[in-house]
Order: sequence, then structure tokens, then C-alpha cells
Amino acid sequence: MFRIDRHLTTDDLDKALRSDVAEGLTAVPKRLPPKWFYDERGSALFEDITALPEYYPTRAERAILESRADAIAEAADAEALIELGSGSGVKTRLLLEAMGRHGALTRFVPVDVSGEFLASSARRVADDHPDLDVHAVVGDFEEHLGLLPLPGEGRQLLAVLGSTIGNQEPGPRAAFLRRIRAVLRPGDSLLLGADLVKDPARLIAAYDDAQGVTADFNRNVLRVINQRLGADFDPAAFEHVARWDAEAEWIEMRLRSRTDQRVRITDLDLEVDFGAGEEMRTEISAKFRRQPLTEELDAAGFDLTHWWTDPEEDFALTLASAR
Repeated sequence: MFRIDRHLTTDDLDKALRSDVAEGLTAVPKRLPPKWFYDERGSALFEDITALPEYYPTRAERAILESRADAIAEAADAEALIELGSGSGVKTRLLLEAMGRHGALTRFVPVDVSGEFLASSARRVADDHPDLDVHAVVGDFEEHLGLLPLPGEGRQLLAVLGSTIGNQEPGPRAAFLRRIRAVLRPGDSLLLGADLVKDPARLIAAYDDAQGVTADFNRNVLRVINQRLGADFDPAAFEHVARWDAEAEWIEMRLRSRTDQRVRITDLDLEVDFGAGEEMRTEISAKFRRQPLTEELDAAGFDLTHWWTDPEEDFALTLASAR
């Protein structure tokens, strides 16, 4: 069975983009949220990034799932899998198959902002698993958690993979974890992907690859604004910057203006000046240690019960039980 709920329309996304760009480009310092990287071109670039030799997170997380999916399914003992930010669902299939082998799985709820992409990938899952109730949701998982079609009975496993959690600063991250806890019942589980603190040189290389794919991905946010808001950004006039913040323990991606320049965003009736060397933050990617993450989960109402890593201990999948 396949169904899809749509809580985000094109108009909703346009309003959100206009708001984020107007707020971010008039802030001091300037900033843009990373979700606007992902038009069709940006999504393709990110898929290219995951295959780069420098970019380890996707390979490391998949290695954990390949070796531990059955252990995850047994520990969670869930009848429903909910995935926030499901994307192509490649890694999710490893979980679905393991939960199917465990014998309890009846329902899959993938959630993503990209409606057509989600519909296509979720329908393929439904075709491959005809006994599975696939109920896809087009929505922003930071805003629409309360609208998820959750089952009335049976345990649930809610998955946030890919270190998505790392794109939030500590305050918003804590609030997000509390919202997740609010939609789960005691005994339900949260499966959380977390990139781990490591040698800064490796971290910077993962976000500033030798081929320049990540730089192109970073500048894609300017192309999105040009296409959707009638702006006249020259992406080549901005340099890609990846920097390790040792105190915050996160990578920052920035765009640095190469010259003094003025940009017009026609649809916002807005002109923005950039000074030579001025930087605009486009993403953070926080890295984690076990004890602080355990404490964050505890504060949100979860008990961390399992911690799995790849052989190099680059990445962790954590299973936490809602109490």
C-alpha cells in the first residue's frame, strides 16, 4: 500500500526561501541556511560528494548499517519505521530489510521536503515490499512532526541518519530532540547518525575536496537564489571556505566575497553589499563525542542504549529509548 500526505506546497517553499534570504542577507554577519543547497543540481552534486575519497560519512554510516542492521532491528523491536530526511532511501532499505527479517515491520513513514523525489523513492519501496504500508509525508521535519501519521499501537523506530542532526546549533538541536521525543511513546526508539570528532585535517578535507565538488555545491545556494528570486549573484565571485571551529567542534562552510560587490535580489526589492573578504556562513556540521551526545539525549527524554561505530570510529549510529 502506498499513500502520500503533502504538508508543503511550492508556495510554502517560496515563502520560506524569501524569508530566509531576506533575514540572512540583512543579518550581521550574513548567513544562509543549508537546506537551500538542494535543488535538482544541488542534490546531484551532493550525491557526487558522497562518492569522493575525502568524504567518509556516507561510507562509514553505510558500513555500520551493513554490519549492524539486524542488531538494530532486534534492539528496537519496532513495527513502524519513520525516517526524517529520507532522501533516496538507499541506507533505509538496509534497515527495512533487517526489520522485515525480524518479523515485526508493518509500516514505513518516509519524510522529506522534496515531494516528487520522495514520491518516486517511496513508491519504489512500496513496489518492492507489497505487504508494507508505505505512508510518505512531504514536509519540513523541523515544523511538521506533529502531523506525522503515527500508528496507534506498536513500537516505533524513528531514524535521523546522515548526521543531519549536526546541521543545527546546540539550542535548536536540543529543541528538535525534544520535539522528536514528544511524538514518540515510552519504549519507542530513536536511531541517530552522528559524525564523530577526529583529526581536523581530515574534517576540512571532507568539506573542501581536491576536485572542488563541495565548493560548487556550496556556491549552488547562490544559483538557487538567482533562479527563484531573480538575484544577480555571480557565484564565481565567491570563494568556498571550510573551517574547523575547535571550540564549538563543528565545521563551518562559508562563502567569501572576492571583491567589493553589490547584489540585487529583484523579487525582494533588496540590494546587499559585500565587502572584499567578507564571509557568509552557509552551513555548520557539528561533530560529536559519546558523553556529550548521551547528555543531550538524556535532556530530551532519551536513554542511550546502543552505540555502534565503523571500524575506523569515524561515525556512530546511536539507538536511544524514549522514557
